[in-house]
Amino acid sequence: MISNMFEIMFRVAVFIFGIILYYVDYGIASVCLIPLMVFLLFQKKSSKFNAQGRAIFITGCDSGFGYQLAKRLDKKGFIVFAACLLPEEKGAKNLVSECSSRLKVIKVDVTRDEDVAEAKQIVESNLPEKGLWGVVNNAGISNWAETEWSTIQDYQTISDINLFGSIRTALAFIPLIQASKGRMVFMSSISGIIYFPATSMYSLTKKAIEAFADCLRLEMACYDVKVCIIEPGNFAGATNIQREKTADEIWNKFDDEQKKRLNRKIVEYCCHQVNKHLKNGNKNSDPVIDAIIDALTSPSPKARYLVGNVYEKICVCLFTHSPTFITDAFIKWDELYQKKRSLLLA
Repeated sequence: MISNMFEIMFRVAVFIFGIILYYVDYGIASVCLIPLMVFLLFQKKSSKFNAQGRAIFITGCDSGFGYQLAKRLDKKGFIVFAACLLPEEKGAKNLVSECSSRLKVIKVDVTRDEDVAEAKQIVESNLPEKGLWGVVNNAGISNWAETEWSTIQDYQTISDINLFGSIRTALAFIPLIQASKGRMVFMSSISGIIYFPATSMYSLTKKAIEAFADCLRLEMACYDVKVCIIEPGNFAGATNIQREKTADEIWNKFDDEQKKRLNRKIVEYCCHQVNKHLKNGNKNSDPVIDAIIDALTSPSPKARYLVGNVYEKICVCLFTHSPTFITDAFIKWDELYQKKRSLLLA
């Protein structure tokens, strides 16, 4: 209710802004803007979406966003195919016990071609009358470390799941989504837009999935298929996607040469700061779930859904509209960078 009120107020404000432009003699600008303002002001909200007879396939439903989304879509009347890595564990069993018979749990490891192909067969064999309406590429993991603390295997592991797992799933299910003129949703992150030290492993997978989804959106437009990207901020408290690390855990992975060269105090301070950041993460997943549902059900879904707090949205605006030297300076003012610098100079 509140969000609807703010949306109406925003549309009215934008329309008034266009009128003001006209009267203060910005004629050309107002002529260009006023039609857009009228459209925004009088655009009607979508009528209630009919979920009956439509199926959604979701990866990564063992916990987090995928788990919550599967439950919400089931309540809305969709046929839900919930792909879980561990179908015998608590998350999958809770879905079966708490949801209707419309929800089906499927064992899927998105890094395996065989699992994805088998999941597609199961979905095809159990499609309702209106077919597969949506695919939500949600399966993912997180990891953090400074680049020189990491191995190529660390990068490969996270890429196999976050990036190639999503691509593998999309390739398999594109024909079914084309047939229904449905939706393909990709889970990205604010880390796919902005960059911070010690996040290169995670950020590169999210930046890459954004590029993949952008290209796919343009290709699928010819088939009346909508492709959407979800960009959550820090929702670590809602998903537990990143467990807390200890300095010992990181330090003990280093070889003798690294231990001589690297500064353990920097490792300890980084762990402290990252763990504090994780604890401060949003514990309510509803804003992200709402965005995914809008992407699946709106007649005019957004290409991107940025879901975060005010600070995170300001950071995105800064990083997307400022020269690199300004954004780099912004990072260098951060406490973590300053502390690392002082330890290196000590």
